[in-house]
Amino acid sequence: MKLVTFHKPQQDARIGVLQPDGRILDLQTAALRDQGHAVPAFSSMLDLIRGGPQALQRARALAGKFAAEPSVLVPQADCRLLAPVPVPEQMRDCLVFEKHFLQARANAAVLKARLLGDSSQEAIAASASGVGAAIPQVWYQQPLYYKGNRFSVVGPDADVHWPSYSRYLDFELEWGIFIGRKGRNIPASEARDYIFGYTVFNDFSARDAQYRETEGRLGPAKGKDFDTGNAMGPCIVTADALAEPYNLAMAVRVNGEEWGRGNSRDMHHRFEDMIAHISRDETLYPGEFIGSGTVGNGCGLELDRWIKPGDIVELEVEGIGILRNRVVAAHNPA
Repeated sequence: MKLVTFHKPQQDARIGVLQPDGRILDLQTAALRDQGHAVPAFSSMLDLIRGGPQALQRARALAGKFAAEPSVLVPQADCRLLAPVPVPEQMRDCLVFEKHFLQARANAAVLKARLLGDSSQEAIAASASGVGAAIPQVWYQQPLYYKGNRFSVVGPDADVHWPSYSRYLDFELEWGIFIGRKGRNIPASEARDYIFGYTVFNDFSARDAQYRETEGRLGPAKGKDFDTGNAMGPCIVTADALAEPYNLAMAVRVNGEEWGRGNSRDMHHRFEDMIAHISRDETLYPGEFIGSGTVGNGCGLELDRWIKPGDIVELEVEGIGILRNRVVAAHNPA
């Protein structure tokens, strides 16, 4: 199933099942029609995730029973999609695509030269030759991640506001998972059972702020943490609906032009590895989000192509859908 959180005028946010024709089956309305009372598990996406397999099975049954019932189907033109989980329980974002890591580290030399006002050919050549681009061994040995701001999440077609302190705002073509079960010290061999579902993720990044603050060996902080900086959606595809998640085409378009393309098979660490590593002596809870990090060729830094205010960024992951956001407000660096 494809699950969404949506909002209609003068109503609270609701959850539903995205139908093949684009309409949304309102789960709470369907439950009222079916049983005559509301179902607590359908109050929000977090409630559905916490409800476990029983709640998901009930949603699946209602989606089948009322698939052709107009009274429970909402045209997308009559509502607005929100992030599938507007406020996740926790957010972690990993870095598992080798090509992205190599290219981003290499091209960072050019960006740093620009920030220092050095546009010399020496700086350009340093980037082209990959100086300083060697990946540390720890990256190959375990998934690396940072914790993001779970309160800065927005959904499809939401405006992303350019942070005032940045000159170089970047998109990042990613996807991620929501945890469906509470667990601790989860073996990788059992970790897929803890995945509720998958979504598309755009980890917008203020690159100049990011590189400045990580010089201090902490962060990223303001490089990532600004309102509207975490875009997710358009839906959650439940884990059972993606039988083979590690062979999905991924693409990014800016104003309709394709800028980059990759594939989920290139993940050095898979989501099962991330779950196993993160849950070592640490409890994971339903509704937590874990991102993949950027696929190779999936951000402007790698390509040395930069978005500007007014641009529309589209991320597409095969089997999930398209996450589209507009970048607004001219930057106003401090």
